[in-house]
Amino acid sequence: MRTRVLLWWGVGLLVAAVLLGAAIVFGYTEPPGFDRWWNEAIAANRADWMLSVAFALNSIGGGWIAIAVVPLLLILALLLARRWRAAVFAAAAFVASALAVQILKNLFGRARPEDMIVASDYGSFPSGHVANAATIALVLYLVFPRLWTALLGAAYIVAMALSRTLLSVHWATDTLGGALVGASVVLLLGAWLLPWAQRTSKRVRVPIG
Repeated sequence: MRTRVLLWWGVGLLVAAVLLGAAIVFGYTEPPGFDRWWNEAIAANRADWMLSVAFALNSIGGGWIAIAVVPLLLILALLLARRWRAAVFAAAAFVASALAVQILKNLFGRARPEDMIVASDYGSFPSGHVANAATIALVLYLVFPRLWTALLGAAYIVAMALSRTLLSVHWATDTLGGALVGASVVLLLGAWLLPWAQRTSKRVRVPIG
């Protein structure tokens, strides 16, 4: 039953992300009003400490740190915790999430805001940084289903989303799309791999004497 729930949630979130991207790119000749309003509002209220946090999240959530360092650290932590199946699940989720993001970026080819503060790659929708954050958050929650992992994961996703719009490198709807994509990929993989990934090796006690 849980597998079916993960499957349908995963499919639903992925369809929602695709429909959102299609509606924005093919339904508007310019960014929707909410995107333009949010971009202007957050740019008008930037503070130095906000930019410092945003620059840090920009480095953590993108480039070689996001592609290699963060995934490897998470996988290593799971291996040290003797959860090698969960480590395989996490590795598969990172690869699938990055692939899904690149496919959608090239499919929609949405232009980024013109007032970007940092350089970025092609395609504004969906946000790869937020998709990566959602991937980390959902993997940790499915492997360790606790209230604190859910709260920390949600906070990390929101912080990453705000940082991307604070730097004017993404529209607000790009960050929503990234969260949907990252979460959907993990849920779909979870429907397939989670029962296996959650199993732990049983130690066989050898009687003495």
